Amino acid sequence: MAEKNEKQLQRLIQAGLMAALCYVGYAVFPAISASGTKIHVGNAFVVLGAYLLGGLYGGLAGAVGLSAADLMGGYAASAPRTFITKLVIGLIVGLVAHKIAGLSKEHTPGYVAKWSVIAAACGLGFNCFFEPALKYVWYTLLFPNADKAASAVKALIAITTYSTLVNALINGVIAVVLYSALRPALKKAGFWVSRE
Repeated sequence: MAEKNEKQLQRLIQAGLMAALCYVGYAVFPAISASGTKIHVGNAFVVLGAYLLGGLYGGLAGAVGLSAADLMGGYAASAPRTFITKLVIGLIVGLVAHKIAGLSKEHTPGYVAKWSVIAAACGLGFNCFFEPALKYVWYTLLFPNADKAASAVKALIAITTYSTLVNALINGVIAVVLYSALRPALKKAGFWVSRE
């Protein structure tokens, strides 16, 4: 029982660290594109958290860290949507990486690289559609605001714009590179735990 509690505490501490990294990835490197899309590297740490901690803990870490960044950065109204979208990114990446590909087990570096790219593409790609769709539902059904709903539709239609794709691509590459570097080091240090 004590060992189970210790592992749970360790996982919560790791999730807290990932939440802090998500916050820093947003707060230290923020930029707003001409289309109004926020470009940051916080999502890279959501994906990395899902690789290292599993979908639930990685997604929750991203949700907490990036919602806090919204609150502290003057975007408090978007914090609830941020929480939902980042949780979903983590859940999707964790599902693909651990449940489908079994990245928690021993595999060749090529297999790990391939499936970490696929998992990141699934999570971040889904987010490109889910985030504006959620914003549209948010401002048409939950908190009606015609101007913001129209803005969400515009974002949904322009989903293939430069900034949206660049943001997803940058975050995906960063997450895959960091995971590829950290995975063997964590295993060697004895910190690797199955995330299934």
